[in-house]
Amino acid sequence: MPESYLEQLERLRAQVQSGGGEEKIAKQHEKGKGTARERIEQLLDAGSFVETDMFVKHRCSDLGMDEVEAPGEGVVTGYGTVEGRRVFVFAQDFTVMGGTLGEMHARKICKVLDLAMKTGAPVVGINDSGGARIQEGVDALSGYGQVFYRNTLASGVIPQISVVMGPCAGGAVYSPALTDFVFMTQGAYMFITGPQVIKAVTGEDVSPEDLGGAMTHNAYSGVAHFVSENERSCLAEIRRLLGFIPGNNLEDAPLGASEDSAERLVPQLREIVPTDPNKGYEVRDVIAAVVDDGEFLEVHAHYAKNIVVGFARINGRSVAIIANQPRILAGCLDIDASDKAARFIRFCDGFNIPLVTLADVPGFLPGTSQEYGGIIRHGAKMLYAYSEATVAKITVILRKSYGGAYLAMCSRDLGADQVLAWPNAEIAVMGPEGAANIIFRREIEGSSNPEEQRRERIAEYRRRFANPYVAAAHGYIDDVIDPAETRVRLAAALAMLESKRESRPPKRHGNIPL
Repeated sequence: MPESYLEQLERLRAQVQSGGGEEKIAKQHEKGKGTARERIEQLLDAGSFVETDMFVKHRCSDLGMDEVEAPGEGVVTGYGTVEGRRVFVFAQDFTVMGGTLGEMHARKICKVLDLAMKTGAPVVGINDSGGARIQEGVDALSGYGQVFYRNTLASGVIPQISVVMGPCAGGAVYSPALTDFVFMTQGAYMFITGPQVIKAVTGEDVSPEDLGGAMTHNAYSGVAHFVSENERSCLAEIRRLLGFIPGNNLEDAPLGASEDSAERLVPQLREIVPTDPNKGYEVRDVIAAVVDDGEFLEVHAHYAKNIVVGFARINGRSVAIIANQPRILAGCLDIDASDKAARFIRFCDGFNIPLVTLADVPGFLPGTSQEYGGIIRHGAKMLYAYSEATVAKITVILRKSYGGAYLAMCSRDLGADQVLAWPNAEIAVMGPEGAANIIFRREIEGSSNPEEQRRERIAEYRRRFANPYVAAAHGYIDDVIDPAETRVRLAAALAMLESKRESRPPKRHGNIPL
């Protein structure tokens, strides 16, 4: 009996869904890696995945190859839901020709990106590929270019999340680099040129892990934002991130359900931050005390640790937290911290997420390495990002805020809508010690007891100039508050600013100091 149309359909579906076959799937599992479809099933709500372009195949007649060699063209694409919200997804299938990208492979990815743009939904791309399909030549390169182009068009319109769960090398790395967030699992790697090329050109011996492993890109290069021990925890973290961000730039982030009252006082904040401006503390403790249920999703946790950025909720609303970390480099801003904060601020501004800045900063990090590395240019990125942002901007000065770093941490002059300060906050061009040495130099040098005179002058400077009431008197601070009231005041400010509308002069785009 000839097979019916339905039997043919089921046979072809089964053939495509089997990927590269049981043997290759077993090898993937032996490495602790899932298949493309297994990963998608873990990411999306159960039973929600709708696959697209299942039967696409490469142009086998051009390559002289059997069509069966690349079922599904080495990438699984489609859409589903995460917590009931639509998400588009593509996952490269390493069991099919090593997940290599060719013309039709790229066309499938481009179609998903186009659909996501049209419908206003996030895209999650799972990368696990041997790179460009060499036998397709320039067609493969063209495919990458088309993906990069769409990544760029989609930037600021829909959230784009990249996941690296295997090899990602050569030109393939630029698609993740163009997206908003990059997740990596342990054992995955990404680099432009591999260890063998580096060995041949420079003579340097380096392993794939050291060159482009998950911790390399999370802690040193800053290319990746999240690292996970395994695929399951990685995909769970992506689901968590999606809960904090909107589906597109015209929506607001979803409200979170919480019984944490917006009127809750936080008396422990009076103790967490030492009054001595030279003592360190853990700023994450401040964040946890202020936000709903202490839940904080940190972004770039291993990179530029002197500044902390991430997502939280206050009274159910998603907010972006940017906070100096006094435990690391005394909370100074440096090149990497400026880049990290500026990129995060621009993402949140693009997707309607209010900015809550917790400032405790002594200045920009001094030193020749910083100056030679372009701290002026990099620090300017932060100033640009805050100034450009039109979302609600609320700043709380926790303890000290000096010089240009005071401005860089979203001062009133960069467009902050509300600036609050704790009573022990010090706001000045520089710290009292340095300022007193300059302003009162003659008095100190002419004293019979210079050290005592110096201490007295520092105390005088702190009393007369470096306190929040001076700034408040000039309108740079809206209120000096009890630290315990911080959560209450932030919730009230966010509610007040919910309908904020602010425009900028018409232009093609600005020229951020890259």
